[in-house]
Amino acid sequence: MKTVLYVPLDDRPANLDDVIVQGKAAGLHIVTPNLKDIKNRLDTKKTTDGTMLLGTSTPIYGNPSNIYDFIVKHAAKADGFIISTDMLAYGGLIGSRQLRENGGGTYPSYDEHTTHLLDVIRIIKTKYPRKPLFVMDTIMRLATTSFADGLALDAYNESRSLMQQPRQTFTEFEDIIQGYNVSPDGVEYGETTYFDKPKYYNTRQHKFKTNRYILDQLARTGYIDFLAVGVDDANTQGVQINEIKYVEARINEWLGGTDGQNPDRAIILPDADGLGHALVARMANQLFRGGAKTKYGVKYYGPHGSTIINTYEYMDVHQNVVHHVDIVGGVMIEDGADSAVDMEIIAITALDQVQEAVERLATNGEQGVPSILIDFVGKGPANVDVAEALLNSPYTGRVLGYSAWNTPGNKIGLAVGMAQSRFALITTEKHEHKLRDAMNAHGSLLFKRFLKDYSYKAVAIADVRTYSRAHALYTNVATLADQNMVLFNSEEDYAHLQSLLRDLMQTYTAELASKPAFGQGNPAIRQICDGELTYATYNGALLEYNNPDFIWGRAFEITLSPQVRMN
Repeated sequence: MKTVLYVPLDDRPANLDDVIVQGKAAGLHIVTPNLKDIKNRLDTKKTTDGTMLLGTSTPIYGNPSNIYDFIVKHAAKADGFIISTDMLAYGGLIGSRQLRENGGGTYPSYDEHTTHLLDVIRIIKTKYPRKPLFVMDTIMRLATTSFADGLALDAYNESRSLMQQPRQTFTEFEDIIQGYNVSPDGVEYGETTYFDKPKYYNTRQHKFKTNRYILDQLARTGYIDFLAVGVDDANTQGVQINEIKYVEARINEWLGGTDGQNPDRAIILPDADGLGHALVARMANQLFRGGAKTKYGVKYYGPHGSTIINTYEYMDVHQNVVHHVDIVGGVMIEDGADSAVDMEIIAITALDQVQEAVERLATNGEQGVPSILIDFVGKGPANVDVAEALLNSPYTGRVLGYSAWNTPGNKIGLAVGMAQSRFALITTEKHEHKLRDAMNAHGSLLFKRFLKDYSYKAVAIADVRTYSRAHALYTNVATLADQNMVLFNSEEDYAHLQSLLRDLMQTYTAELASKPAFGQGNPAIRQICDGELTYATYNGALLEYNNPDFIWGRAFEITLSPQVRMN
């Protein structure tokens, strides 16, 4: 079994638990840092006055120095590396947004500690030049983090609103970082009420210097084999646009790109939490298939992806699909014959075409074409009617990837990443026990995607939120109680919420296991050998009662690890 050293963006399931299971489904052993070194949490302390919440404080970030040591210690035994620079340099995604007293010195000597941490990439690539080394970096999002370092929802809303206002166009690096507050007509934007704008701009400056350092000092010089730059929660205009254009120009100038992209060296797109999946897929494709390009097709059921731009993204859905395919090591066959593709993405963008999508899924299943399902109808979680239609088709149990979780970029990264890594294994592996173990992992991950994206995020979460808000300790955050239940609900009520979650997920696990998609004896693709498919069959699902939990103490995110048995 190939071993991949993986430094995640943070410890949320999309970035950690699911990626580990994805690795198992692809025959990869994913080695991660100690959990305490990648632990991220929202504020853990509060100040109150009776029934009023006065403030919160003390978030938890990862330990970059320990991450550095982990990489050095385990590099020799790894067959490849996937490293989040946000975790390596800042202790995770929310750590990279922590407000700063200054923006660092003059580039490239802007922060000796940060560049020392990043230079571990140079060290291991120099020592192990033949091992593939992939990096994921992010452009800082528009908004501050709610309930981290005392910043509440008012700060989030105010910062996002201000930062998505148009900015004057700059192309030079120094002009960009000095012009964050300048409108298109050259006027400075006004003062803020709920967050410290100068400290926010300091944070933005420091992060963008890190973005440049990674491109200039590490990717340009050949120490990074592939760089995925995710633009976290974005917009078609605002403070990120000059940064995005700068990165695109450097990909062209330094990395041989065209139109700001190079599928062989660097891609920039709207996503963050899907990048781990996408790079594990690229790694599997590299280690098992020598980087051979998988041919993808996409069919939209509803409006074409080129006509859709999500509120939290700057790129249309179709471009986002194409560039995610680039990241995983595939190539999009535009308007090609169906027979020319290795896998097909079935993108559902309108509810009234879900039956046509299900029919296409069945056709692919009968013809032996692996499918990937993405629900773009649901705006965050799965759409209930789309999910039910898919679950009532036995062919859904055969898909290599599915997601309906969060933003379009997240959905694409999770689904396409899951499928490509799986495809890399089942088209190359011959050993029976490896195929069996990987099949169980894939079945479990596919089942989880429906259990979480649909059963929890679209259905059960409503009961959790209702109870949390009805039992809020503080009147001024009653409608926000579910965003930090550890602080905003009593210990007794939090324990009740955990029990409520666990009871609900037992019920939904049983319901999901009885659907045609996962029903007893329903087939799933086990192996593809010389174009011929062989199948395993579903044989039940189990979710340990105490397994589901609120990993960050909020309703939005839960841990969930169902185990599916395959024959």
